[in-house]
Amino acid sequence: MITIAIVFILYLALMVAIGFKFYSKTSDLSDYFLGGRKLGSWVTAMSAQASDMSGWLLIGLPGTAYVIYAGTSEAIWTAIGLVIGTYLNWLFVAKRLRKYTEVSGNSITIPDFLENRFKDSKHILRLVSAIFIVIFFLVYTSSQFSAGAKLFSTVFGMNYTAGLILGAAIIVSYTALGGFTAVCWTDTIQGSIMFFALLAVPFMAIYEIGGVGELSARLAALTPESLGFFPMKNGAIDSMLLASGLGWGLGYFGQPHILTRFMAIQSPDMIRKSRTIAMIWVVITLTAAVSIGVIGKAYIPELADGETIYMAMIDGMFPDVIAGILLTAILAAIMSTASSQLLVSASSASKDLYALLFKKRTDGTEIVWVSRISVLLVSVIAIVLALDANSSVFGLVACAWGGFGAAFGPLILFSLFWKRTTLQGAIAGMVVGGVVDLLWYSMKANGGIFSIYEIIPGFIASTVVIIVVSLCTQLPKEIADEFEESKKPWIQQ
Repeated sequence: MITIAIVFILYLALMVAIGFKFYSKTSDLSDYFLGGRKLGSWVTAMSAQASDMSGWLLIGLPGTAYVIYAGTSEAIWTAIGLVIGTYLNWLFVAKRLRKYTEVSGNSITIPDFLENRFKDSKHILRLVSAIFIVIFFLVYTSSQFSAGAKLFSTVFGMNYTAGLILGAAIIVSYTALGGFTAVCWTDTIQGSIMFFALLAVPFMAIYEIGGVGELSARLAALTPESLGFFPMKNGAIDSMLLASGLGWGLGYFGQPHILTRFMAIQSPDMIRKSRTIAMIWVVITLTAAVSIGVIGKAYIPELADGETIYMAMIDGMFPDVIAGILLTAILAAIMSTASSQLLVSASSASKDLYALLFKKRTDGTEIVWVSRISVLLVSVIAIVLALDANSSVFGLVACAWGGFGAAFGPLILFSLFWKRTTLQGAIAGMVVGGVVDLLWYSMKANGGIFSIYEIIPGFIASTVVIIVVSLCTQLPKEIADEFEESKKPWIQQ
């Protein structure tokens, strides 16, 4: 136990040190929120994927797969949906967004880009998008803090609330200090740790069990059914659950903490290399995470909380030093995502709300300090939301992911690829997508059609509204001309 604690302390000290290293290099908002648009291919790819997957990858997804057998099929199809969504996001959105955000007023946040893209002089779109970002990221960040609390509680026997506060304090420290560049470099380190840890655990478990044959025998003994690939209900494929799993892929187009990585890469021409790196990482890690849940059911069949299976397997298989290193992968996953979410929340709170409402300039050190204070305030509220020790990491992430996907996903796609999109269509689409998602989520307990993942009806409703309202309103020539300008070959600024 002491050895594991030492490994944790050394790891956490390294993350905070990185925050201090980049503290003096964040003098303006472009540095603090986009790292001056200087990210390389490797850092962009690793940071995007590490910030994407979060503690959900080592806690929520294995925990879902652990629930044989409906949970396993849900986990498998969720992973497939995420792989497809990741690829399409890198293929279609990344390069276009990087170019357009520079052409359109050198935008450094998603609300900033949307306002510049649609020439919203009344700032309605900026305010609405900033409000949605803060709301959904509060839920998202609370899920990461909850995952951290479960880690400290399971490994060290620490009180859940104490673990919650400790994990949050570490994340806040390097995020508030170093800004975007610190977050991206820590993401790269953390993504590498997650990759190797996720590979090590299932292979070691199969060895400990006695090979693939013994693994199959143990799984077969748990139920008379075979391990199902498709979700089944009353003897037929559960189309609702299948669609819900694949629906996770729609969320990628609207995740601000992932989209900002595309905006920050040094050159659009570097996107292709980043896409290759990202896809290799995501396919292997998602496969490993689902495998941990399934193999873990055979290795430890009677675990009370399936979301602790990764930690329980490590505790039973590895000596303390290696266990400490592998357990830091959870810290890595939690910290990489929570820090990114806090940073985007802070950008919306400071640049898109504070500066706008109080008519403050955004080119000085004052706004950077407001952003750092915003990180603290958002963290405090997220801690309060995560105080329930029985909260599900998977459920919290699903709620926030769906909200972003429905509110921002269709609008990001239309703003990048459909010239005819108007300001009125953009505002209406974002509001309808976000509201439908929240209402659908609130009706889940009623079952039936409401059991489908809320991102799907929210995404469809937003898409329809954007098209209808845009066609019913006038497109200014200035917006049409800038859209055409953004399609020209990119030249280094």
